Amino acid sequence: MKEYKTEEEFLKDYNPKDYPSFAVSVDILVFGISSVDDSNYKKLDTKKMSVLLVKRDSFPFKDKWCLPGGFVLENENLDESPVRILKNETGLDNIYLEQLYTFGNPKRDPRMRVISTSYMALIDKDRIIEKKLNNNTCWFDIVEVKENDKNIEVTLVNNEEKIEFTIKKALKELTTDRYSFSIKENNSLAFDNPLVIVSGLERLKNKIEYTDIVFNMMPEKFTLGELQKVYEVILGKKLLDPAFRRIIANKVIATDEYKTGEGHRPSRLFKYNERNK
Repeated sequence: MKEYKTEEEFLKDYNPKDYPSFAVSVDILVFGISSVDDSNYKKLDTKKMSVLLVKRDSFPFKDKWCLPGGFVLENENLDESPVRILKNETGLDNIYLEQLYTFGNPKRDPRMRVISTSYMALIDKDRIIEKKLNNNTCWFDIVEVKENDKNIEVTLVNNEEKIEFTIKKALKELTTDRYSFSIKENNSLAFDNPLVIVSGLERLKNKIEYTDIVFNMMPEKFTLGELQKVYEVILGKKLLDPAFRRIIANKVIATDEYKTGEGHRPSRLFKYNERNK
């Protein structure tokens, strides 16, 4: 091996073609929380969580649904890519984004070796004007997540279609992530997007109790009942009032305003405690 005296000398001889080439892409998992009107006016509105999908209009996976995504540009910082792609593909911008995981299975894309870094975006869907979304973009409600020791079964629906997939999970040892995931059944989503969705659901459930991440999915002012329902739809279980109050004790502050006119006693409105950042 040739000995180099300076980095400049080394870089002059360096040939990138001596190494395998591959592309880098990003996938953006957008979760939205919205209200569902209850037929019983005396009850609080229930909440639902949805995921934003885009229908592909070209090969590979033509006419399949997928997460918003695309290739990282040659002179683009990685974290700039999801902002650009989300704006171009969906019309959404100025929303919360955090890096999720990197997916690098050599066969995840049939075109070539593509390594994808996924991002998770969180929004209050009730504040999003639907007409901003591009024509090939659609919200799918997460209507069921069934989990046992071996599998996670997820069902997504919109007004016309249903998407179902099953993820196999295996317990890992000596790692911060308890499980590894692989696709067991998937007929509707492109690439390895089911893995991204499940990874995002797990991340959100794990972070909701010890961080303030949930407030990216809330309006500026809300009742404690509304906030509790958002926690419950994300966690997939009912919470006892005392346990919930302990979780959010330092995260919210009361306002002097009340929510009225919904067939029940006026409820005090709260807002996120900015000092908790």
